[in-house]
Amino acid sequence: MKTPTVDDFANLILSGNITALSKAITLAESKKIEHQMMAQQLIHQLLSYTGESKRIAITGVPGAGKSTFIESFGMFLIEKGHKVAVLAVDPSSTLSKGSILGDKTRMEDLSRSSKAYIRPSATGGSLGGITARTSEALLLCEAAGFDIILVETVGVGQSEILVDSITDFFLFIQVSGTGDELQGIKRGIMEMADVIFLNKIDLYNEKIVTDTRMNLNRSLQFLPSKPSGWKRKILKGSAYTNKGISEVWDKILEYYEITRENGYLDQKRWEQKNMRIDDYLEELILLKLKNKSTIQSQINGLKRDLRENKISPFEIAKKLIDENFPNL
Repeated sequence: MKTPTVDDFANLILSGNITALSKAITLAESKKIEHQMMAQQLIHQLLSYTGESKRIAITGVPGAGKSTFIESFGMFLIEKGHKVAVLAVDPSSTLSKGSILGDKTRMEDLSRSSKAYIRPSATGGSLGGITARTSEALLLCEAAGFDIILVETVGVGQSEILVDSITDFFLFIQVSGTGDELQGIKRGIMEMADVIFLNKIDLYNEKIVTDTRMNLNRSLQFLPSKPSGWKRKILKGSAYTNKGISEVWDKILEYYEITRENGYLDQKRWEQKNMRIDDYLEELILLKLKNKSTIQSQINGLKRDLRENKISPFEIAKKLIDENFPNL
């Protein structure tokens, strides 16, 4: 069987072929330069078929019910005629490289739907690759006809900042009674949030839910205004019983209407494209540097000085750049 060409991949993806889509994303995630270049050629060919989806980030601390919410929300959207792709930024173990989230096993109904696509993207412990690789997967899913892209993160900090840089709308899942609504790690996420969904309200009495919502409202008053002109909203419900799901969708539609009208959505996506230039510049320079035949012996020689405290890591990096790219 002949190896598929870029044209083969493009035609299959545009026809909605899920196997081709998965293989294309795998190419984009590969560490082999020839695979990455093929993926980029494919994305270039498909660019005119991208950009029309709603890109939604979904996060929350472990136990907040993200997967239950995504499954409930995804099925709701499919019933409304949408095609939904779920890209899960999976913080795989730095030791075993194994996935932590295991999303397909937690979204059984959604994973069985022909109108849904779930793709866990393991990071191998490296946050740096999240933005670029998930961005590529997002574009490929758009070209395959998915008009709603949900990007899920584990909810622990830095990955949310990176995912916010490739999505339009940020949904933060919270639960009642945790007593840590102002916890530092979540304050940063709350600043990014466009809607906070207070989940699992069926598991708590009304007073706890009301108190949690009041505390969240108070904390929002101390956050800076969103540059989008959108005012953060707090909604409550239960993904398990589908309560509040339609209200979340209504707010998302309202957000897109406002940000399209005031020009913020176009501006944000333009800024995101510019950020990708920096990402790829750093990556390509590093690849070029590592692929030079003499570079490893240079590094090994300098590392001996590093061990003896004769040079700093910064000085090594600068020396390698200066010697190998004198015209930069």
